[in-house]
Amino acid sequence: MNPLHPETLAVRAGTARSQFNEHSEALYLTSSFVFDSAAQAAARFSGEEEGNVYARFTNPTVTAMQQRLAALEGAESCVATASGMAAILATVMALMQAGDHVVASRGLFGATQQLFGNILSKFGIETSFVPATDLAAYRAAVTPRTKLFFVESPSNPLTELVDIGAVAAIAHEAGALLAVDNCFCSPALQQPLALGADLVIHSATKYLDGQGRVLGGAVCGAAQHVDEVFKFLRTAGPCISPFNAWVILKGLETLSIRMAAQSAAALELARWLEAQPQVARVHYPGLPSHPQHELALRQQKSGGAIVSFEVQGGRDEAWRVVDHTQVMSITANLGDTKTTITHPATTTHGRISPEAREAAGIRESLLRVAVGLESVEDLKADLARGLALL
Repeated sequence: MNPLHPETLAVRAGTARSQFNEHSEALYLTSSFVFDSAAQAAARFSGEEEGNVYARFTNPTVTAMQQRLAALEGAESCVATASGMAAILATVMALMQAGDHVVASRGLFGATQQLFGNILSKFGIETSFVPATDLAAYRAAVTPRTKLFFVESPSNPLTELVDIGAVAAIAHEAGALLAVDNCFCSPALQQPLALGADLVIHSATKYLDGQGRVLGGAVCGAAQHVDEVFKFLRTAGPCISPFNAWVILKGLETLSIRMAAQSAAALELARWLEAQPQVARVHYPGLPSHPQHELALRQQKSGGAIVSFEVQGGRDEAWRVVDHTQVMSITANLGDTKTTITHPATTTHGRISPEAREAAGIRESLLRVAVGLESVEDLKADLARGLALL
């Protein structure tokens, strides 16, 4: 049989029917599983026999989601977590220890910056933040203690791209692993493992679900690394619920067509924004004006569905645009079928210091739009209403 295409894997991978031979994947809402004998219980708990034990770390619905996402990412293994942040935390706690060092791209999601910069440092794990696009800075940041490189590509919210293959080479030369947050693209648009990364991190809350319904996260990669993450999850417990896994499993079925439609609309909206006199700059990898447009063409299938732009002015002008929208949802979430708009400096990146925001290029004039499935003409009109007042 020929290898299946991603669109088919998104619908079929991970399917394992019960004795009832259901067509749609079953949802197993149970906290534990019954064994045929004391001997089987002992064998399951010891790992001598495969099978479900306790829903904190084994559940058929969760397994189906993990297998499907692994297939889409081209990964040997996958473990699901309670959220995207839980996936990052589990990865670090499983693969690092006190005294280790992380090299991270500077333009990370605000909570990720908080985790690396303020929380993990309490446990002796230090992080050096470097400009996402500066390969020399990655190389210069390496120390004998460096065990992990962590990047987002595209970054949140400025859509900066990391040359994944080049950074992977630097990481491997240093004897470290490269983990890539693939939230903005999803496997529908980018497969970091194929580009040289060792691990792929997901906030499944975003595009993998696709309709803003549940929280979830995942770590994909080689079994030797993912197994360590699983061991941490089994003991520490930041696991995904079977219901959330089932919702994400069904969301994956439409991932490819959603991402194609949302990316096409985002490109059209980005082009329109570039032509507006009240807009100082548009950040979108699908535009030739993006400084890494050529890299986007090599790494990604399209520019994605996130458009960030800077208005002429500052916070007051940016908020005026937000407050005059009538179609877009004013919320910091993204990856939804409903278009969302947010002011990153006071929401997603509001907890990091003003100096860190400035270093990351997140100015008071910046807005982020996560394009959904509405008519792009309605989205243009929604933004034009506020832009006209600037």
